[in-house]
Amino acid sequence: MIDSQQYTPGPAAGAHIQKDGERWTLVLVRELRHSPDKVWKALTDPAQLREWAPFDADGSLATTGARVKLTTIGAPKEMVADTTVTRAEAPSVLEYKWGGFDMRWELQAVGSGTRLTLWHNIDRRYIAMGAAGWHICLDVMDRALSGTPLGRMVGPDVMKFGGWPRLLAEYARLLGVEAPSWPTNAPKS
Repeated sequence: MIDSQQYTPGPAAGAHIQKDGERWTLVLVRELRHSPDKVWKALTDPAQLREWAPFDADGSLATTGARVKLTTIGAPKEMVADTTVTRAEAPSVLEYKWGGFDMRWELQAVGSGTRLTLWHNIDRRYIAMGAAGWHICLDVMDRALSGTPLGRMVGPDVMKFGGWPRLLAEYARLLGVEAPSWPTNAPKS
């Protein structure tokens, strides 16, 4: 495993907001260097989710109708969401709810890699934080799939990471939203 202290996230990119009244959806697009089949497995297999995702799954997300418990990692209070996979079309589309919020993953082959698009409706007060968090999670997934894992970085621990303030501010600017305030004792970059 690579020391996560040596990791520096790239700049904020590939994100925008879709607004439908009071409902805001973060749309985050990432180019990955892995095939859709490999990325699909990372999105649906509980063992692989434990490598990078902000939640653990007690079952596979690979089948429409699957009932799965998603347990948020790193939250001050354990948060468990019962979810049903509403759409699973391997290796192209995955849809489910996480904590009452819609999640849609779309995978498109691009050369030998994948264009991964995430739609996640999220409380607009935390949309920049969500974008920065998913950015780091997807970096961790990409590294794990490449065989150079960083180890999971999620929840309050990620906010202690030196690159977090910069990334959060960049996504707030990119998305045209205010960055949520955060503790003054957190590291600055």
